[in-house]
This record gives sequence, structure tokens and C-alpha cells, in this order.
Amino acid sequence: MKKNNTNTRIIDLTLGELLDAVEDRVKEVLAGKPQADEKKKRYVYGLKGLAKLFGCSKTTASRIKTSGKIDRAITQIGALLIIDADLALELAGKTGNNITQ
Repeated sequence: MKKNNTNTRIIDLTLGELLDAVEDRVKEVLAGKPQADEKKKRYVYGLKGLAKLFGCSKTTASRIKTSGKIDRAITQIGALLIIDADLALELAGKTGNNITQ
């Protein structure tokens, strides 16, 4: 089969050529996507999200934030807190136990 360029009108293609072109494009798109086994980053937002992540109150979440133990996981833009959940848990020692002490 000849390779059609992107300027070829669909009406000028046979059904087989159209199906081949669609299949080639789907393969290109899927090849560019990350694999399913790659880990996606999880984020939580604000003190409420941090409290939910650690299973504690907002007051305790505030203490955790100001303790400096999870600073590498926190990005703050103005009043907005963006926390990398997995990194925060890792920095806290996999659990939220004894983080405020």
C-alpha cells in the first residue's frame, strides 16, 4: 500500500487505505503514552488534603507542615498548598506516626 500524506482527502481513499491510516495513527498515539505500570503522581491540596492523607486533624496537619519534615513534598503558591502525597508519606517514614514529636 502506498503511504498517503495528511493532505489526502478521505473521499479519495479506499476503505482499506482509510483503515490502515487509522490503525497507523492509533499505534503512534499509543506508543507515545506512558505504560500502565508507570506510577502516576498523586497530589493532595491544602491542609484539608494533608489531614486526610495522614488521617489527622487540620491542626495536626498544620503542625506537620510547619515541622519542616515534609518540605520537599510541598509546593506553595500564595495560599495554595500542593503536596506530593507519595513523597510526603515517604518523608514521614511511611506512616504519620510520631511525625509531630
